[in-house]
Amino acid sequence: MEHYNLTIHEAADLLARREVSSRDLTQAVLDRIRQVEDRVKAYVTITEELALKQADEADKRIAAGDAAPLTGVPAAIKDVICTKGVPTTCGSRMLENFLPPYHAHVTERLLDAGLVMVGKVNMDEFAMGSSTENSAFYPTRNPWDLERVPGGSSGGSAAAVAADECIYALGSDTGGSIRQPASLCGVVGFKPTYGRISRFGLVAFASSLDQIGPLTKDVTDCALVMNVVAGHDRRDSTSAPLDVPDYTQSLIPDLKGIRIGVPQEYFVEGMDDQVRASIEAAVKKMEELGAEVDWQVSLPSTGYALACYYIIAPSEAMANLARYDGVKYGYSNTRGDTMWRNMELTRQHGFGDEVKRRIMLGTYALSAGYYDAYYLKALKARTLIRREFDAAFEKCDALVTAVAPTPAFKIGEKTDDPLQMYLSDVCTIPVNIAGLPAISVPCGLADGLPVGVHIMAKPFDEPTILRVAYAYEQATEWHKARPKL
Repeated sequence: MEHYNLTIHEAADLLARREVSSRDLTQAVLDRIRQVEDRVKAYVTITEELALKQADEADKRIAAGDAAPLTGVPAAIKDVICTKGVPTTCGSRMLENFLPPYHAHVTERLLDAGLVMVGKVNMDEFAMGSSTENSAFYPTRNPWDLERVPGGSSGGSAAAVAADECIYALGSDTGGSIRQPASLCGVVGFKPTYGRISRFGLVAFASSLDQIGPLTKDVTDCALVMNVVAGHDRRDSTSAPLDVPDYTQSLIPDLKGIRIGVPQEYFVEGMDDQVRASIEAAVKKMEELGAEVDWQVSLPSTGYALACYYIIAPSEAMANLARYDGVKYGYSNTRGDTMWRNMELTRQHGFGDEVKRRIMLGTYALSAGYYDAYYLKALKARTLIRREFDAAFEKCDALVTAVAPTPAFKIGEKTDDPLQMYLSDVCTIPVNIAGLPAISVPCGLADGLPVGVHIMAKPFDEPTILRVAYAYEQATEWHKARPKL
């Protein structure tokens, strides 16, 4: 096995036994990036010099007996998470040359744990998209089929993990942006409860929906990363002041006493037959592992979640993106004859089409005469969706569905039809609307492309999700499948 093929826990074990150094491990990953990156296009910025410096520091920590499980393990960070002195572009021309003067909270946590950052990974511009085709720089390609999308908006994170261009990555999830690319690339992607991980230093898209989470090669790695990045942060007013459990204690290989529900509304019209079969087989495997399964759970308001999301998210995005005025930081076009004209030109040339589309949607939804008809009604629908989940979790410990209705689609297939692109997230969006935790775990192949099973639980019950995910993963071989690049 090559060093870049390792999981976090395998790498940590070798590092602890001094059978490999962090510098050797990091160099192996950097060599892998050189080998495949021109085809995958996962990275926006590769930080080779910084990574090797951090690796040398990690080796000193390990030698001194001051190592944590993530110490010296090469990682990639989604380019929407601030890294002091390292470009954070958000996949946009607007921030193409932006160097943050501070670290995000999660970056600080990882640095304290011995981070080795090999680079910042590509994404849909300002996290708005489901395919990473909306990046201002270039589309990322799916390592399983280079003619297909890796999903989005954390497509660079998922593709980098799947292609072994890092050992693990961080992404962000506003409507499925961790879980959907994880499913399409055959890796594990975890969206924690809203408030479990600080959003300080995460460039905002929709502030009531955004959440940072890990993308990893298996569930054990996911728990290890969560142990580091989860926790309260006083700089984020939405950060939950709750104790964080040791998530590795949830990695139990059976499901005795666990109640699982299968919501019928998630078997949406147009779902690929092989995806449906993979999800049904995954639930049956969970049943074999001791879970009690209810196949008739109903969440009748699920159908409204997509419309609800595409009112709330663009409305919040419109407010958040108003800060990009060409005055304080980022791209600035000064060819106009007035300040107002310069602002128009800055936004015209700095933002891509999808970002402009969502700004216009949000402006319309919040405009006088339409606020009550759209935004206020969406907030009421959001409350209804949350209450239905609450009722379901009184009877079930976890809900299991598909992550995406189809496997990865071809690059360019949906770029001219925004509605079809939005439907890619139909199974993941309700989780963000309700603020729930959820994970995608590999569960099969459809036409040779990965399929992920979606496991949800009540707020702050990440341990149950990890238990179900781990037990299923250990009883199957899907997480070991790797693309042939």
